[in-house]
Amino acid sequence: MPRPRKAEDPTRWPVPCSRCGQHHQTVANWSDGGVCGYCYQQAKRTRGTCACGHEGILPGLVDGAPACRHCSGVRLNVDCTSCGAEEELHSGGRCWSCTLADTVDGLLARPTRGTVSPELVPLATALKSMKRANSGLTWIRQEHVSAFLRRLAVAPSVSHEAFDGLPNSRTREYVRGLLVEHGVLPRRDELRARYDDWAKEALERVGDPENRELVRRYIRWHHQRRMNHADGVGHGTFLRSKQSVTVAIDFLNWLTGRGTRLAELQQAHLDAWQAEGPTTREVADRFLNWAIKTHTAPAGLRMAPHKRGTSPRLSASQQEEAVQQVLHSDLLSPRDRAVAILVIVFGQQIERVAALTWDDVAVTDELVTVRLGGIEIALPAPLDAPWRELASAPGNGLTAAHPNSNWIFRGLSPGRHISSAHLRQRLRAVFSARAARLGTLHELTRLAPVAIIAETLGYSPATIERHATDSAAAYSQYVATRRGKRATPQNG
Repeated sequence: MPRPRKAEDPTRWPVPCSRCGQHHQTVANWSDGGVCGYCYQQAKRTRGTCACGHEGILPGLVDGAPACRHCSGVRLNVDCTSCGAEEELHSGGRCWSCTLADTVDGLLARPTRGTVSPELVPLATALKSMKRANSGLTWIRQEHVSAFLRRLAVAPSVSHEAFDGLPNSRTREYVRGLLVEHGVLPRRDELRARYDDWAKEALERVGDPENRELVRRYIRWHHQRRMNHADGVGHGTFLRSKQSVTVAIDFLNWLTGRGTRLAELQQAHLDAWQAEGPTTREVADRFLNWAIKTHTAPAGLRMAPHKRGTSPRLSASQQEEAVQQVLHSDLLSPRDRAVAILVIVFGQQIERVAALTWDDVAVTDELVTVRLGGIEIALPAPLDAPWRELASAPGNGLTAAHPNSNWIFRGLSPGRHISSAHLRQRLRAVFSARAARLGTLHELTRLAPVAIIAETLGYSPATIERHATDSAAAYSQYVATRRGKRATPQNG
């Protein structure tokens, strides 16, 4: 990304740049005139094929078109002394890629041998092959990254267990992801592993030893057992499991503070627990149901249930306004617009959208389709525009993080899709993802049968049935209100 330009200064630099026409310091005088520092940097990075057939750096201009040094007469050193390639140079006559390669070898080589160990060669190759070498060099030269790679170079073995023994950090997990993506480490369910680590720390927050053992059992036999029997731990499952345990711990600590054991629990305790705190306290019913089932809490107790249909949702007019903003404003990037379309038009959950792959989407010259449930849905113009842009430029492909990624929405972490939380935050510039989704489902259930909507959008029939019930109730209230107004006699 080019650095932002400072404001031009005609008083200090009265002669404008021959290329951009702005008044900045002239750093080179070429055949087409004086060139400012910004245009000089841009010229060194301009690549393509000259009219003469030369492929490489095209710093000059001939008849307004980029041209090579020979055709334009521009004198510029872009010949790497190490690899001989025509590239922007970093230092010492070497290009960024050669400088990056030397830096990687220097960090990953064993001091006793001076060479990179065989098991780390795939990682070294991936780092040295980054398309954006300058970004790679900036990242790898950070002190904490360099220190981690030096430590990795002398590690007796490279395994998930060895990584787990290192201090937890974003650098540790990023490098672990690179090793997985490039075949050094086997794939594992990272969310499951993260949950296990989190659970160990969470147990330390339980004050009473007896309650700590109870929470340990709840984690092991309820949450971890379910995760073991699933094909993979989704982000939603990960967050719900953390929330369930967190609220359970808060509830047990609350009881301990009142000198009450779980076996002595009464309905009055539950009522007071909910009345004294936020609505999220009702999440404790997940733990309560498990405790009653395992005979560690008295039977017959219950939390006050959440009232369905109270969550905010966009009205039909608000949905239409949001769609127009998504399609015709510059508030969102093509990636965010593609996500917004699936949420506001098709009522999709952010978590499901974030995990889409290119196996779920087909882009041809005539049509764009997305498979949401069991059916491929065609996206007519202009809904197809952001998807076509994504297909031509998926993004995050210039580093070593996604060598062969099939994710549509690639994340910053190696081999992973973007987080649903990040997408949800991005869409807030236009609408609340939850309110938009609920509003869309509310309207759709008034237009088509439950079974068709469920199959088309990938929801369970029971979920769509609940939205249909709410929609019918709201419509009934509307009809009753209108009839009441007609029955009221008018004065005059």
